[in-house]
Amino acid sequence: MTMRRGAFLLGVLAFIAAAAVAPWLPPWLVSLATIAFANALVVLGLVILWRTGLVPFGQALFYAIGAYAVALLGRYTPIRDVFVVVLAGAVFAGVAAYLVGFLLARYREIFFAMLSLAMSMILYGVLVKTESLGSTDGFHVEAGTFFGFRPEGKAHNLAIYWLVLGFCAVSAWLVSLYFSSVAGALSNPIRDNEIRVEFLGLSVDRMIHLKLVISGVLAGIGGALAALAVQHVDPAMAYWTTSGGFVFVTILAGAGSVAAAFVGSLVFELVRSIAVDLVPGEWQMILGTVLLLTILFLPEGLGSLVSRLRRNKAAS
Repeated sequence: MTMRRGAFLLGVLAFIAAAAVAPWLPPWLVSLATIAFANALVVLGLVILWRTGLVPFGQALFYAIGAYAVALLGRYTPIRDVFVVVLAGAVFAGVAAYLVGFLLARYREIFFAMLSLAMSMILYGVLVKTESLGSTDGFHVEAGTFFGFRPEGKAHNLAIYWLVLGFCAVSAWLVSLYFSSVAGALSNPIRDNEIRVEFLGLSVDRMIHLKLVISGVLAGIGGALAALAVQHVDPAMAYWTTSGGFVFVTILAGAGSVAAAFVGSLVFELVRSIAVDLVPGEWQMILGTVLLLTILFLPEGLGSLVSRLRRNKAAS
């Protein structure tokens, strides 16, 4: 309990520090961190599934639904409040995850991965072929308002950054509570032996369905926040490479802790940004090298570093 309370306080201090230093950071770094933390919410949802032994390659489905929900509300309705449109993105993504979950919850391993990928690519095909959804070019996202007020320039970027941090803090706290619940604690047992969990009188399919909905909601929030930050959506948000990027970050972060999702996403965006700037033609090779080194020397991801430090401290 003391360790858990200490981790909670450390997380709170980290979010406060990240919010406090923003006005003194260069604009490019604020923008990069905004996207990184928005995408970290998708990774956080993947961590929930990862602990159960499920690796979806179609999480971009819910990411794109959240983003397009914000864009369509801005284009066809007078709704502009950022809190309303982000929650709408979460609801639409959650409903989609609930419906898709009736199929996906019945499958495991490669079948689960490929089916989730197929669902995402179906949405990609619909977006590309539909003119009213912007087709291949996508369309502009209207700037959001904060309680009726619309900041401009640097103030707008800071406001979106703080909005993203707020949703990240609340999501991290709720996911931590979920991992402490019975359904969350049974993730590893489900991965190791589903039959034993079924003997306890629990439905594994229903618990996986619940995890799919939670991860879908988180992805929808991440997509909605990313759309507000970039102010543009396009079909690439539903493409398989987007899902692959989220899986990449999850491998980099590991499923050991909630905090690792945010650290891993920020590290990924920093490495990619620096690689593109220094070696534009070979940046994919640099990312691949980072992934290879992570698998070789940190197979459980960046989050395992904290566990190693705790074990070393306990041993000494």
